[in-house]
Amino acid sequence: MHLPRILVTSAATAILVAAATASADTATAKKPTPNAAAFAWAPANTAQIHPGTMMYTDGAQCTANFVFTNGTAVYVGYAAHCAGTGAATDTNGCDAGSLPVGTKVDFVEGGSLVSGGTRVGGGTLAYSSWLAMQQNNETNANACDYNDIALVKVDAPDVSKVNPSIPFWGGPSGIDADGTVAGDTVYSYGNSSLRGDVELLSPKQGMSIGDQGDGWSHDVFTVTPGIPGDSGSAFIDDQGRALGVLSTVQLAPLAGSNGVGDLAKELAYAQANGQSGLTLALGTEPFTP
Repeated sequence: MHLPRILVTSAATAILVAAATASADTATAKKPTPNAAAFAWAPANTAQIHPGTMMYTDGAQCTANFVFTNGTAVYVGYAAHCAGTGAATDTNGCDAGSLPVGTKVDFVEGGSLVSGGTRVGGGTLAYSSWLAMQQNNETNANACDYNDIALVKVDAPDVSKVNPSIPFWGGPSGIDADGTVAGDTVYSYGNSSLRGDVELLSPKQGMSIGDQGDGWSHDVFTVTPGIPGDSGSAFIDDQGRALGVLSTVQLAPLAGSNGVGDLAKELAYAQANGQSGLTLALGTEPFTP
């Protein structure tokens, strides 16, 4: 079974392909605590940096998922493969190439940078699960296949433009720590420039069709499905809790479904590898499915 990574470049769509492996490895993740620090967030209806904002790294386009803080700085998450440098088949996070920490990232609204989009802020790559696993010589096959999150530290002058609420749905209201079972409802918000700024196509609702990798990944099917450029998008559960990060397009068990990396496990891994104070920022807007 091949799992194409979802990623778009400013010149053309680039789909990265990963081979998932079955494993009996177990992964125990502590439940991260949502952020309690009070930041002067921008109003949700005028914020320019938020879940769903487009992020460009060396020309490659992805979508912001959640906002995080460590009490002093603000971070926006996307998929680690958004900063990948390897070939299309180099998608195992434990050996795939990546741009280094410190790489510049642009926040953009209104389309791509080459099609009239406007740069609304910037940041630097501060953490990549891929780089962390390589530094650790990680041997957990499930983590290597599915731990796909990176954090971009928002430039200080742009922090005032940030709001952690997910457009249309509101939330997140906390963190989902027990995964999904088939039939569970999920929600997301993707904003790929391939949609041509058709906002009605951005909110997505669907269901889980089961988990993989001992809970490291959730297979989901939504209307509409995640497309190139949506990589990194936030997924929340039926209570508005942060569930995961859009990582792949599935060819099976259901063509057009998506693979969503488990945020609780990914965040716990980050906390144990240089991001000890990192916590999820809750939405200022209530979850309203």
